Amino acid sequence: MVNFKKLNNLDSSKEEDKYSQGQQKTNIDVTKDLIEEEKEYRRGSLSIRDLIAPASFQVNPSYLMLGDKFVRTIFVITYPRYISVGWFAPVINLNSTFDVSMFFYPVNNTMVLKQLKNKVGALEAQIISDAEKGAARDPLRETALRDIEALRDALTQGIEKFFQFALYVTLYADSKKELDRMSDEVEDIFGSRLVYSRRVFYQAEQGFNSTMPLGNDELYIAFNMNSSPIASSFPFISSELTSDNGILYGINRHNNSLILFDRFSLQNANTVVFATSGAGKSYAIKLEVLRSLMLGTDVMIIDPEFEYKYLSDAVGGTYINVSLSSENKINPFDLPRSIGGDSKAGDIIRSAVITVKGLIRLMLGDLTHEEDSIIDRALLETYAKKDITPESDLNNIEPPVMQDFQDVLEGMEGGNSLALRLKKYTEGTFSGLFNSPTNVEMDNNLVCFSVRDLEDELRPISIYTVVNYIWNVVRSEMKKRILVIDEAWWLMQHEDSAKFIFALVKRCRKYYLGVTTITQDVNDFLTSPYGQAIVTNSSLQLLLKQSTAGVDLIQKTFALTEGEKYLLLESGLGEGIFFAGSKHAAIKIVASYTEDQLITSYPRQLMQIEDSKKEFDESLADEYDTNRSEE
Repeated sequence: MVNFKKLNNLDSSKEEDKYSQGQQKTNIDVTKDLIEEEKEYRRGSLSIRDLIAPASFQVNPSYLMLGDKFVRTIFVITYPRYISVGWFAPVINLNSTFDVSMFFYPVNNTMVLKQLKNKVGALEAQIISDAEKGAARDPLRETALRDIEALRDALTQGIEKFFQFALYVTLYADSKKELDRMSDEVEDIFGSRLVYSRRVFYQAEQGFNSTMPLGNDELYIAFNMNSSPIASSFPFISSELTSDNGILYGINRHNNSLILFDRFSLQNANTVVFATSGAGKSYAIKLEVLRSLMLGTDVMIIDPEFEYKYLSDAVGGTYINVSLSSENKINPFDLPRSIGGDSKAGDIIRSAVITVKGLIRLMLGDLTHEEDSIIDRALLETYAKKDITPESDLNNIEPPVMQDFQDVLEGMEGGNSLALRLKKYTEGTFSGLFNSPTNVEMDNNLVCFSVRDLEDELRPISIYTVVNYIWNVVRSEMKKRILVIDEAWWLMQHEDSAKFIFALVKRCRKYYLGVTTITQDVNDFLTSPYGQAIVTNSSLQLLLKQSTAGVDLIQKTFALTEGEKYLLLESGLGEGIFFAGSKHAAIKIVASYTEDQLITSYPRQLMQIEDSKKEFDESLADEYDTNRSEE
């Protein structure tokens, strides 16, 4: 008897198996199709890895080739007993492309203390054994024993931690020769600090991978160190410019420390300031002027844009407007004052003639050798007509003026054409500015000379005359002084005025004077040979935000790294780099609220200050009227 129910079940199960197998086959086909489609999609899409990957990768025993770049890794194997903070900074500041990796592996203090204890026992036993044998003391063992004991104390007290420290530097170059040169340079820097390093050999790929930003140490060449020496290797350091004396220049942007400095503590007190328009250069210098006045330093300013008037009024300074319509006059024929009464009359007259001749060149333009000789003789004769000769007593004399010089030229053979060219300054459009006796005084702690209202043609001539007058005053009495020449590029356009400023910058140290030259036209200033010399003779330099047109010249002049170059391009208002001798730091100029109100030159802020003054005056007037009415 056949069990039909069972046969039916068998048939149905076979059909289900066939169905499930068909379904599986269909699913597999669908999956294969999806995978193929995914592959096709990925072939047509880019990933970050595709973008940053080199075109080729060649591994050599001591270096790699990434595309057309040569790559080598250098690792440190040992350190000296003592190492100073910032020893790694010369490597960081190299103007080259490289990667740095540091790996810190904490070590259990219990294990380290146990090993140090065993080492102490071994050293003490050896020292005692040498003493019993009568052998000479071993300074190396005794030094090692003291170091280990000090380290044990620091570890036990929790002052120090113990690590294994690995340091790798991967260099990139365009040629094998350049790679070898860079490797030698880095190894020389390490060696000069008794830090010994090696180049990778048959581990070039592992070295490159160890300095990739992946956190993988494939070399694992570590050195046992405690916290303090490891901290000295920290690469992101900045020079400290904090001293006991001096004024506050700003805040160190790297570590928020104060940049306090005394410019007169350096080999010279000269400063150069370079920045684009609106970067805050005048703001920074006005802040320095205000703080220097508080410490008793006299300040003289040549103001081309009327920026220092409000500051001068606030501190009770003298503000002298130099213009064609002004009553303030400076006679370029004034004699240099005798220094301590020991200068000879002939030397004083000769110095005056040389200075005035430079001014005449600015006024008349290019001169031939014959014309130069005529002017030289005419100047000597002009002084002689006022009884100013090497035999004269210069204490009671009346200096000549420009008209006297013109009269002498007209009476000399070959001098008529020169006198005719000079008439513009004595009888013509520019008459009165250089043709009167001096009537200004500099008996104030702050004296400002404004040249804003002068025509562009007269501005370099007037600045030359003002600077010469200031120089004569400075030489007559030894005092701590600062001279600020704003928009100094005006003077760099003419050789005679540039030469005069250079001579002033070079000699002012002997008279306790610091010269500050400010300019926004970097190219005009630095392309002059005297501009380069002025920078060389200035111990302080302040570089604020720069334009892309002038930053390459700035980088070359001040030997800036690529990082410092981009810092100047991206700096905000009042931010830049402050150089003081061999030290430099990223700076941010900061001022208190009161200082900011005194020195600001921002138009909107000035208008707000004026409006506040008016409101205050009106409220006082209303209060006065109210009190009068009540009475």
